[in-house]
Amino acid sequence: MNFRLKAFGLHLLASTVALALIFGTLYFGWYRWPGWYLADVSHVVVVMAGVDVVVGPLLTFIVAGPRKPRRELTRDIMVIVAIQLFALIYGTMSVWNGRPLYYAFSENLLQVVQAYDIDPSEWELARQQKSEFAPHWYSLPRWIWAPLPQDSAERNRIVASAIGGGADVISMPRYFKPWDAGLRALRAQLKRLDDQRFFSGAEKQRLKQRMRAAGLATDQPDTIPMTGRGRPVLAVLDPTSMRMTSIIRAD
Repeated sequence: MNFRLKAFGLHLLASTVALALIFGTLYFGWYRWPGWYLADVSHVVVVMAGVDVVVGPLLTFIVAGPRKPRRELTRDIMVIVAIQLFALIYGTMSVWNGRPLYYAFSENLLQVVQAYDIDPSEWELARQQKSEFAPHWYSLPRWIWAPLPQDSAERNRIVASAIGGGADVISMPRYFKPWDAGLRALRAQLKRLDDQRFFSGAEKQRLKQRMRAAGLATDQPDTIPMTGRGRPVLAVLDPTSMRMTSIIRAD
């Protein structure tokens, strides 16, 4: 039993360290609040943790018999590790491809833009037409303004595409502009929490409680929804300085 427990403990330690390094790098580089929540990658993380921290060490505990020939034991553990590595690489690539690259203000919303939201052709167009906003593999999340283009034909084409479930302007970095350039337009979209349509009555009550706990007024036109693949959150800004005051979950 001591041999099994030792093998289990070593495997658990190695798996935990590997997973912590990967998640730590992704979180502190790209997924800090509200990225992790809005990108809704928790299901991928749960599967990765289940395979690498639970199933892998548990299988090692089962196969690590003290009387088993060393060659056979090594083979069994290598098979387990190979399965773990496959799951780890697959999960890491899924989380990497979904990493937040931009937090965009467009029209009346703040939205998270993930790496796989941007078509490869748009990456190339951005490098050619607006290199300062072009994404790179090492790009960290940036706050940007994504207004619709002035050209009416192109504007209508993008609107029709977005309505039909296709590409929207937030996935076209060639149209991006600096965050500060959009603050006037953003200020015009701020509303009272009660006037926001993205939240249910119960969610608004929870948001009000959390705003009061943070010392924020609940009856001022200083909020805007922030959306992604998960549930939306509420962004609260100072209408005078347009500084982001708080980003609050509704659930």
